[in-house]
Amino acid sequence: MMWPRSGSMSLLALFFFNLLLMSTCYAQDQAPKAYQMEEVRVVASPIIQGNQLDRYASQKTTVSEDQIQDLNAGVNISRYNPIGSFGGAEGGAIFIRGQGSSRPGSEIKTLVDGVPMYMSVWNHPLLDMMSINAAHTIEVFKSPQPQYFGNAFAVVNIVPKRAETEGFATRVQTAGGSYNTFIANGDHGAKLGPWDYYVGGAYRASDGDRDDSDGELKDAFGRIGYQLSPNWNLSVFSLWNDNYARDPGEKGADPALQQGKYETRSLMAVATAANRYDKAEGYVKFYRNGGEGDWLDHPLSASVKEDLYNDFLFYGVKARETFHFWKGGEIITGLDWDYTEGDYKQDLSNGTTDKWNGEDYIIVSPYAAVSQLIGQKDGFFVIPSAGARYYDNNEFNAEWAPHAGVILGYKETELHAGYSKGIIYPGLDVMVFSEKTIPALRDSWKDLNAEKVDHYEIGIRHRFGQLAMADLTFFYDDGKDRYVIIPPPPPPPVYENVEKYQTKGVEATLSVQPLKNLALFGGVTYLETDPSDLPYAPEFTASAGLNWRFLEHFKLSLDCQYVSDFYTGSQARRLNTENTTEVDNYFLVNGKLSYLFDVASWGMNAELFLAGENLTDADYEYRPNYPMPGILMENRS
Repeated sequence: MMWPRSGSMSLLALFFFNLLLMSTCYAQDQAPKAYQMEEVRVVASPIIQGNQLDRYASQKTTVSEDQIQDLNAGVNISRYNPIGSFGGAEGGAIFIRGQGSSRPGSEIKTLVDGVPMYMSVWNHPLLDMMSINAAHTIEVFKSPQPQYFGNAFAVVNIVPKRAETEGFATRVQTAGGSYNTFIANGDHGAKLGPWDYYVGGAYRASDGDRDDSDGELKDAFGRIGYQLSPNWNLSVFSLWNDNYARDPGEKGADPALQQGKYETRSLMAVATAANRYDKAEGYVKFYRNGGEGDWLDHPLSASVKEDLYNDFLFYGVKARETFHFWKGGEIITGLDWDYTEGDYKQDLSNGTTDKWNGEDYIIVSPYAAVSQLIGQKDGFFVIPSAGARYYDNNEFNAEWAPHAGVILGYKETELHAGYSKGIIYPGLDVMVFSEKTIPALRDSWKDLNAEKVDHYEIGIRHRFGQLAMADLTFFYDDGKDRYVIIPPPPPPPVYENVEKYQTKGVEATLSVQPLKNLALFGGVTYLETDPSDLPYAPEFTASAGLNWRFLEHFKLSLDCQYVSDFYTGSQARRLNTENTTEVDNYFLVNGKLSYLFDVASWGMNAELFLAGENLTDADYEYRPNYPMPGILMENRS
């Protein structure tokens, strides 16, 4: 399983101090009751919270606040800087099972609260807008799952924090260290009767370990909810961020070749009406998300630099309802209505200006699925399922995305198999390329179809009581109709859906908790791709970690990872383009030693800790001649 570190800061920290202020719950005017409390897990699982198998034989991997706080575990990414991810060229990107390397365009969509959060003009993610400070959990869907999302082959979704228990809670954290690195973040939430709210923000900045590798991230978020009735809840969530990161360029190269500075800003708002009944539950979600991704000081030639101001806008409605009309049965129905818009303005250092007035498109995608539990979960059982999503796009042909699965189980063992079809439409990138970048393409983009992938998966999982959970999954993706530019001869160049690819592999994970104060994790992934030069698709990846609470007040978190050689760059959308750049394998070790204690007079918990990344000072790169930092010093309070 591919779970490299989400951060590349490689920090050794001193004097970390984390504060958690918890109020007591409001007293109830009633007789006291006796409760049998479940055993509390002293430590959380390292690396990931777990792999979750749903009734439709689909899996998602979840990273919780605990994993983020312990060692910032995450998905496979590329970046240039300790703080911030440069968004231009081949900068900050995200990859899952070989998907995500297309630039422009991407097979992976990034979401916050289920709402699109990426650059619409060039149709790919910008990592700096995925504000992890607001995350309660991070969900990773590594395959097409039409019953949950559309217009993507894989998805990363941030689920925002919310107050769920009566009372108040406040958390504050600051950090400072090498290369003028400074981090400050905090949040506060409360549940007061029918009302709940949660607010927070973060500031991160660093000069970086190389010249011009500085970055800065700022974000703020808020959520307010109201329990309208026993069955209905209303809430509004908003997220703002403002970030930048520079490109330090290849080590030893002419600074004039550096790709400049990339700034990102966004402001999103989501209003949700959620319901829960005995036989049904669901929501209606209204959203709007707008922002900018500005590429500044981008060299077009030895004498001319470009400032490119890209604007994006998403808004729409997402509705979903799950019904349980009969014993063991489940029906999902839903509808997504998504509007996408984008434009840009270009200023050149020679005084020339230009602009793209932009385009837009609308996707309407209703979906439905049904599953049935036959038997009992404490004995033999089987859960067959099937469903489909329909796509209506105002610019491209309509498509169907069916899926089917089955789970066979006996007590603690489950065998699952499934098929799903992924659909992803060309984005605004094909329009801007045709209208501005390569006008000779003319209207050839209008003849394009959606890209498609047939995904097959089979796996087995077994739970060893409360001791351990093991997962083994085999997967195969057959991709087709990838759109590329076919250059002359004969002229003119045209867009066509002609490229194919296949990825296949196996993932294995094992989570073990031999003691209530010790949790262990191990995972491996083996991956084969055709073509073999698919970027950021290492043949072999392994990760392991532990969380250990000892001597009452101490906690140790460790993780390590090995990644084999892999090709880099982007998967260019030109016919027969090959990738020739490659980076060597690497092995990283990261750790955090904490001292946890209570400050009873203030009613809060506190944490003092030392943390380090890349403790072995390994040499590694995500792109040739872009060395990532070794051990850095950091001071937190």
